Amino acid sequence: MDSVEEKFIQSLIDLPANENCPIRKSLELFSGKWRTWVLFELCKKPAYRFGELRKAIPKITNTMLTTTLRDLEHMGIIERKQFNEIPPHVEYSLTESGYALAPVFIEIAKWADKYLPEETD
Repeated sequence: MDSVEEKFIQSLIDLPANENCPIRKSLELFSGKWRTWVLFELCKKPAYRFGELRKAIPKITNTMLTTTLRDLEHMGIIERKQFNEIPPHVEYSLTESGYALAPVFIEIAKWADKYLPEETD
């Protein structure tokens, strides 16, 4: 191993092995089947209505989308804005900490391009 790899491994070893571990907390944010997909979609434009998100993620149920949005709102990653007009509607958007995840998705895409095989029909 070169010194860069050794330093990286040592930095992982030095992380706390409890619920305060930043990697553990981050992985919890990304846990579940739908959270990452919802976050990825919300990175694409400033705000989405519920129905737009539902169309962007075709296999998600209304109940699961609602639950996922509530979880992410509770975590402070997204915000929900209610418009009291006729007809009333709600929009979901990323908070500042949510937008900070955009580079993570870019890095995941780079990794996938390099290491995941292309799917063939």
